[in-house]
Amino acid sequence: MQVESNPRAAAVLRPVLPAISAEIMAALREEVPEYDRPLRGPFGDAVRLGVAQALERFADIVEDPARSQRIGREIYVGLGRGERAAGRSLDALLSAYRTGARIAWRRAVEAGVAGGLDPQDLYALGEAIFAYIDELSAESADGYAQEQSREAGERSRRTRACVRALLARPQSEAEVAATAAELDWTPPARLAVVVGPADAAGALVARLQPEDLLAVLDDEVVAVVADPGAPGLEERLAAAVRPGDVLGLGSALPPAEAATSAGRARAARRLGETGRTDSPVVVADAHLPALLLRRDPALAADLAAHALAPLQEETPASAQRLTATLRAWLDHQGRIETVARALDVHPQTVRYRLARLRELLGDALDDPDGRFALQLALRATA
Repeated sequence: MQVESNPRAAAVLRPVLPAISAEIMAALREEVPEYDRPLRGPFGDAVRLGVAQALERFADIVEDPARSQRIGREIYVGLGRGERAAGRSLDALLSAYRTGARIAWRRAVEAGVAGGLDPQDLYALGEAIFAYIDELSAESADGYAQEQSREAGERSRRTRACVRALLARPQSEAEVAATAAELDWTPPARLAVVVGPADAAGALVARLQPEDLLAVLDDEVVAVVADPGAPGLEERLAAAVRPGDVLGLGSALPPAEAATSAGRARAARRLGETGRTDSPVVVADAHLPALLLRRDPALAADLAAHALAPLQEETPASAQRLTATLRAWLDHQGRIETVARALDVHPQTVRYRLARLRELLGDALDDPDGRFALQLALRATA
């Protein structure tokens, strides 16, 4: 704030500062609804101190701008922080500043006229008052923003701790309640966990609901979705995915089983990253058989090698045709015409290939356990 030194104007102002302060305090209760209460306790003390210090500081600045510009800044930064900490907007405090400026200007003019200040000094004094109020407003806005940032950082820290605790292992209901209480979060009846690359956090948080939780843990972003049955969830998640990225959506489970949902979400994401699904959001519940097989890849590979070993007697081209026919036959429950349409071949060709499959696989095609093993083997090699 640029103010020219005017010791005479400061001397005229100082005697009337207590009266101006009292009038401002009374006006605040009448004109600012948030201040319409007895100004007692820490709140009242802060308001009185703020008004008195603002007036004294202004007089000091008018007297010697170079010495006094930065004195007392922490008071108004603190007022801004206090408004945020109390859960109020900054509007009330800024309105109080404007009320104070109006009263201070009116009383300063009266004192200046009585003290013999010339009009030029009065004009300069008026400009200085309103520039000063702008400065106080900026200082309080800075304090308000600092407190917002501190709260956001604290909230983020507690959210990370909550999500990490939920995902660490299956928990009891009491443990879930204690974890949620740390964040003042109400656990839903069922939740689902979403996982994805860490750099998707910004886009993902914009698609979540207020009751959802999001944290970046190590190299992945984790979201706890409180209403996994909400319409359009998959579409909202898909909108957050960049080309080439994959999100995994775990099963909807009670909060105590959030770790299980997270495990399935991670498995679904890995499945999507292999290119075996078309959607950028891989829903675990839609791929449970594949996820089950992927829990033990070595076992799945051994199963496939054992069940399909007879096909290795064929040439590679023949083995490929027979494998495709076997898969279609199992998928379509042995309906020859449907299998033929799926493979785009003549039904007689299907019958010929099935005859060869029976020669190679023996009773497996007619035995329920054998067919089940063949289905698992084909899924494991898909």
